[in-house]
Amino acid sequence: MRRLLRGAAALALATAAVTAGGAAQAHAAGSWANCPYGAVCIYPQNQNPPVNPSHIFWTYGSHPIYDQYGDHWVLNNQYDGAIASLCQRVGTACYDDVNAQAGVYFNLNYINSVELSPWRPT
Repeated sequence: MRRLLRGAAALALATAAVTAGGAAQAHAAGSWANCPYGAVCIYPQNQNPPVNPSHIFWTYGSHPIYDQYGDHWVLNNQYDGAIASLCQRVGTACYDDVNAQAGVYFNLNYINSVELSPWRPT
């Protein structure tokens, strides 16, 4: 009986390890240029191609950005059609929507926030 319990415990532990490893691999496969799946990322000025983001945003709403000048990659690695808009003022004067799973190389001289919002029909 004791041997059977040890065998069952070992099997459960091995199954949990494989499941956890598979989940980690699936999450890593969703990243794009080191921008995690579900996030919007801004990369340092003139980093072309984008490699390591300097800003990562996860939640809907306005996110102020400071001291970002010149050309930057903005990657929208969100899902379900979520949109990232580049705004001149926090939450207003937004334009240049970046659709989910898309990116733009954009001059951020006059941009001071990024607005994340769920998909909205046109």
